[in-house]
Amino acid sequence: MTGWSLGLRTVSDGSLQQLTQNGVLYSHSNSFVSRKGSKTSLSSYREKEMFLPSIFRFLVRKQVGMLILAAFALLAFLTAFWMVNKEDASRSSELDFKEWFENSTYHLSALLPRKVMVCDEHNAQLPPPHALAMIQTKDSSAFPDPCRNFAFPPPPPGDRRRIGPRPCPVCYVPVEQAIARMPRVPSVSPGLQHLTYFHEQIPMKTEPHRGSAFGGYPSLVERNASFDIKESMTVHCGFVQGCRPGDRTGFDIDAADLKEMEQFHDVIVASAIFGNYDVIQQPKNWGKTTREKVPFYMFVDEETEASLKNSSLLDSRNRVGLWRIILVRNVPYSDARRNGKVPKLLLHRLFPNVRYSIWIDGKLQLIVDPYQILERFLWRQNATFAISRHYRRFDVFEEAEANKAAGKYDNVSIDHQIDFYKKEGLTAYSEAKLPITSDVPEGCVIIKEHIPITNLFTCLWFNEVDRFTSRDQLSFSTVRDKLMAKVSWNVNMFLDCERRNFVIQAYHRDLLEQRAHMTVVRSHAHPPPAFVRDSSSSKPPVRRPPKRGKGERKSNSRRHRKVGSGSKGSSTTF
Repeated sequence: MTGWSLGLRTVSDGSLQQLTQNGVLYSHSNSFVSRKGSKTSLSSYREKEMFLPSIFRFLVRKQVGMLILAAFALLAFLTAFWMVNKEDASRSSELDFKEWFENSTYHLSALLPRKVMVCDEHNAQLPPPHALAMIQTKDSSAFPDPCRNFAFPPPPPGDRRRIGPRPCPVCYVPVEQAIARMPRVPSVSPGLQHLTYFHEQIPMKTEPHRGSAFGGYPSLVERNASFDIKESMTVHCGFVQGCRPGDRTGFDIDAADLKEMEQFHDVIVASAIFGNYDVIQQPKNWGKTTREKVPFYMFVDEETEASLKNSSLLDSRNRVGLWRIILVRNVPYSDARRNGKVPKLLLHRLFPNVRYSIWIDGKLQLIVDPYQILERFLWRQNATFAISRHYRRFDVFEEAEANKAAGKYDNVSIDHQIDFYKKEGLTAYSEAKLPITSDVPEGCVIIKEHIPITNLFTCLWFNEVDRFTSRDQLSFSTVRDKLMAKVSWNVNMFLDCERRNFVIQAYHRDLLEQRAHMTVVRSHAHPPPAFVRDSSSSKPPVRRPPKRGKGERKSNSRRHRKVGSGSKGSSTTF
């Protein structure tokens, strides 16, 4: 059987040797094949005659169809490409980004393993000379110094009726003199001269730590390198998905507002309310120049904007009093307080052409002119960054425990952050750190000149807030001390009572609503006494005294009083 199967296989393979050895099989098979082939050859020939032209026609039709499809695909691609270019061109024209793109560079960074882009910093340009002449009309030396002999007064005596921190006297020069003292050129940035930022279209998380795509997930190696001050540096600073903050980067802002935010200003005041958390407080006591020159910007999310519209506070110019409302869409965090850290710490990125900024939390009311504040805490002190220190705590470890006790953040995250800083060398505050007066700021007010070193400081401070907890008081001293160890730069940490001199601190919305609710509850729980008037008598209504139980002392005659304006007989007792 094996031989037969091999023979069949050999025949099927067309072996000439096997065919000659087996003639019978060969002749029989040959006759069979020849007879069958005579019938099939004609039919196969006719099929070939009909089949070949059909194949040719099919191929021709297929080629034409493919050509038509390719033509349609090319036309669709060109149309889409033209539409996208047209949209981008119109958007660029609307935002007036031509000058910005010409002054910006984009190149692949060879310093990092990831393929990231680099965005240039927008350095605030000085206005033309005629604009400076309009702002600074007089030399500061022409004014007498009213604060030369000012002595800080002793603290007021204790008042049991008013506990807690209170404001203290601060000497401000007149507004006109403060404006005259504004520096004509930017301050020197020690060590750092040129700052750029990382840009990555799709940020990738390479390490198992917290953070966000908005912050770019900087690695520990990148974090540590960012504290090594050099003349030119590139760091993560939020908005990593684009080179224009607010334009499709997360924390998205409308084109009209972006165009407004690109304008040059010597001074701005900024604040934010997210999650409808606070009630907008209107500034007061500002001068004429402030009204004309200093814009006030309030960043809000969609929830807060809806509340402003429902309460009819938002006018047709998108303003609430002195504040211009900047709507933010696509906020990067689910926590409203963490979203508020974006404009608080990254104002220099949102306002690329601003020299000085004053940040106040949404619950604060500004009651002193911004020029006077800048003169007092920056220009008079030759400082570029000022923040008040905490009114009670000076030590980060004490601040962490206070945050845990108050439930400001989950305890595990706070402990993790403090342990990380301890391993880096964080120690408790002591007099050995003088002239540093505190490690804990009261961060609701930040006064800043926008120069590279202060921009770097707030960038790195934001990176710590993005990596760890949103409690910025815990990370402030770590960033400050690391920079101060590299360059001759310092932070003006003034007294908290001085801060309370120029801002009034209101309550958060939830506490205000809770107090209003408690007032209503008390009014329903203890309603005023109900009086029933007798229609048959002209005497005023009388409230019957409650029955005294056994052991209660009878009230004396001095507690008797009259009710209403009736006769002497209409008196009753309570």
